[in-house]
Amino acid sequence: MTLSTTGIDHLNLHVNDLEESKTFWKALLGFVLLEDIPEQNGAIIGNSHAKLALYEKSGLGRIEKHGFSHLCFHISNFDKVISLCQALSIPILYDGMIEWPKSRSIYIEDPNGYEVELTDTWGGGLV
Repeated sequence: MTLSTTGIDHLNLHVNDLEESKTFWKALLGFVLLEDIPEQNGAIIGNSHAKLALYEKSGLGRIEKHGFSHLCFHISNFDKVISLCQALSIPILYDGMIEWPKSRSIYIEDPNGYEVELTDTWGGGLV
């Protein structure tokens, strides 16, 4: 027997500056505050499709990859990704859009150094 999942419920991320991170995700994906957790210097933000639990950790520094590569969001209006990133002064990594066999992706970093993939096809077209 295996468990049956319907998706990833949320990602829990440590951040350098809670307000800066909330502002970034609000501007990029329109995330809203779902729960304020002041006693833990945290918040849960997102929408009905994706959620991030963010917790400020003093002295965290820039995130370096150590076993965790990136998080990915499916973007239904993908044709607006490049212009929005430019408008928000978010650098696009890897020299621009990557053309995968069944999808297209743009890679960026959040203010903490977490790599973020924004893609046009759910599951890379594998599901």
